[in-house]
Amino acid sequence: MTELPQTPAATAALCVATRFHSPALLNHSVRAYLWGVTYAEAHGIAFDDELYYVSALLHDLGLTDPFDSHRLAFEVAGGDLAWVFGVAAGWPADRAARAEEIIVLHMREDVSATDDPESHLLQVATGWDVAGLRPEEFSVEAWPEILARYQRLGFGDEFLACFEDQASRKPGSAAAGAIANNAAGRMKANPLDG
Repeated sequence: MTELPQTPAATAALCVATRFHSPALLNHSVRAYLWGVTYAEAHGIAFDDELYYVSALLHDLGLTDPFDSHRLAFEVAGGDLAWVFGVAAGWPADRAARAEEIIVLHMREDVSATDDPESHLLQVATGWDVAGLRPEEFSVEAWPEILARYQRLGFGDEFLACFEDQASRKPGSAAAGAIANNAAGRMKANPLDG
């Protein structure tokens, strides 16, 4: 299995994610990184490993109670937090802005790997982990090791509850759009929960 990055920023991001995510959401964030790396290797996509890892770990912070904005979509709030994190970690402002952008774009229209590899990886990896999208892109042989090490722990139900809450309070959000377009059905049919 891919080793997790060990840079100072990567270690700090894991510390933040561990502190604020539930165990299920933390494991989802690590799996998002691992699924993305697996996908990138299979498709020959070059990407910034540290930037992708930090973005994957922090991408759902806007769903947590301490950081759930009453007015901003969770991915926007999470992106803002990632920018603050990046600057505090000593990154240049433009690198911190990339983490912010990756997190926001993971909930937007498809981004091509050519234009933005890290955003593309986070979109594909989270779509797979949350709703079982694009199963043909992920080798069945990789599932057992990743799922054994970073178990789901009821993630599907927890995440669906978060999305339904976001949709009810933020009707113009991407989460609301996903719920309106049968996200619940896709989440419940996710082969990773089978």
